[in-house]
Amino acid sequence: MTSETSDGTLLEGHRRGDPRAFHELVRRHEDPLLQHARALLGRRSGYEDAVQEAFLRLAQSPPTLPDGVRGDPRAERAHLGAWLHKVTRNLCMDTLRSETRRRHREQNAAHHEGRHDEGMADVDEQDTRAAVRRELEKLPDDQREVLVLRLVGDRSYKEIAEITGKKIGTVGWLISVGLQELSAKLGPIVAVEGAGSSGSAASSVVGTHSRGGLR
Repeated sequence: MTSETSDGTLLEGHRRGDPRAFHELVRRHEDPLLQHARALLGRRSGYEDAVQEAFLRLAQSPPTLPDGVRGDPRAERAHLGAWLHKVTRNLCMDTLRSETRRRHREQNAAHHEGRHDEGMADVDEQDTRAAVRRELEKLPDDQREVLVLRLVGDRSYKEIAEITGKKIGTVGWLISVGLQELSAKLGPIVAVEGAGSSGSAASSVVGTHSRGGLR
């Protein structure tokens, strides 16, 4: 399988039992899904498990591409990507609901620890990526999620709305507010570019979170 092979062709290959086809689908979609799941669950939660489960569901019950997207490689990839993001998001939400109390305790502990070390970290932090990552993780869950989908996943407002179940206007507002918050906190350190650029500092930072692959 090559990078030029369409997702639709890979899905058909997977249905025929070709393991290379499924491996290529995982390779293509893994990083954006890990970044999305991490944005929802945080680095201390089992975000990788959610992505593993999403791919397991893809392996067991691959979606059927609509007639309107078949034959168009970009449309096929966008459709499958949106399907995988929805599955991953639902799995993450299940995790959040089942672990609400434990997650709150961990967040509170991390918050107090972060406040204790904040002054020294601001003085000594030489790694710009770490600084942006730290501030990104302080954003509310909904802001962090849409920023990761936009800046890293390069998803359109419409696609983000479909994945998250939010209205397009709400998505735009969350992105705008999130970027303003990052800019206010990181202005002296790094210029956070606009939401239309997937190559921004925030994008490159989030992209470094999850490169290790599935376990």
